[in-house]
Amino acid sequence: MFEELVLKNRSYRGFDRSVLVTRERMLRWLGCVRTSPSARNLQMLKFKPVTDADACSRLLALTRWGGALPQMHLPPEGHEPTAFLVVCADLKLGTCSENTMIDVGIAAQTFLLAATEDGFGGCMLRNFSHDGVHDLLGLSEWLSPQLVIGLGKPAEVAKVVDLPESGSVNYYRENGIHCVPKRSLDELVI
Repeated sequence: MFEELVLKNRSYRGFDRSVLVTRERMLRWLGCVRTSPSARNLQMLKFKPVTDADACSRLLALTRWGGALPQMHLPPEGHEPTAFLVVCADLKLGTCSENTMIDVGIAAQTFLLAATEDGFGGCMLRNFSHDGVHDLLGLSEWLSPQLVIGLGKPAEVAKVVDLPESGSVNYYRENGIHCVPKRSLDELVI
């Protein structure tokens, strides 16, 4: 059921390194992205799958994870992603705008829902060295990295919880479980 799939699609920050994400699997997930909506149907996003272990390690070093948990080193050592997807804007097709970021969100959510359906998961990252990622991957000058998605087989439990009385939306760890506070439906509906 779709609702269960959405609930399983959390931001995972720890992965089972014994299960690899293959390029072929990523291309299948990107097939779902290809037919997703795009602002003005420009389809200006391009995608760079990264599955090579050395490239993944170097790419990981260019990212920052878990801003709400600064006391933790995330992902934990030995639980790093086994693949990455870098979402780029093709500047030959237009300039980066609010519409571009809407497309990035649609593409990333679609991609991760497809991954979740296959038992995988990921974490969307905007906190990364744009120049570093561009150079590491040898991207053309007209490709601008907009989002990095770390991928793998989740090796942690993440669950949605009600907001605490304090109203804090910061995620936290409790008994080894990654807790993600969400506002109630009553708070969302106007």
